[in-house]
Amino acid sequence: MVFFEGCHIVYNENKRRTKLKEMECEEMNLSKIHHIAIIVSDYEAAKDFYVNKLGFSVIRENYRPERKDWKLDLRINEHAELEIFAEENPPKRVNRPEACGLRHLAFCVESVEQTVNELAEVGIECEPIRVDDYTGRKMTFFHDPDGLPLELHE
Repeated sequence: MVFFEGCHIVYNENKRRTKLKEMECEEMNLSKIHHIAIIVSDYEAAKDFYVNKLGFSVIRENYRPERKDWKLDLRINEHAELEIFAEENPPKRVNRPEACGLRHLAFCVESVEQTVNELAEVGIECEPIRVDDYTGRKMTFFHDPDGLPLELHE
């Protein structure tokens, strides 16, 4: 028997492959996202946006002299945190064409309309509200100061 990338190949007595079987594995317990980390170009603008405008609370705020950067940990909810790293002169985010990696962050809200109005009150513009083709729920996008797309989804 030989194992190969999540499957094993079964050989008969003549050393010929007879069938491919799925390997039985225990299910991993990846039940929650602990944190999401983003890199920003302007620490004060990002802190103002995520703390003062979006309302996330500060857990920890540290300047790391050995790296010459700031690390700001914010509470999203009881299970998840947003880590903000502010580095000197980070490369700009590629939006068009989109690059591999993080595409956007999506936040679940009870009412997209209400949240869009609340964001407008603090000077944040959102795209027109639309209905997700697959979930049938309302959604929209807005952007952080570095252009990272943020989604609101009911």
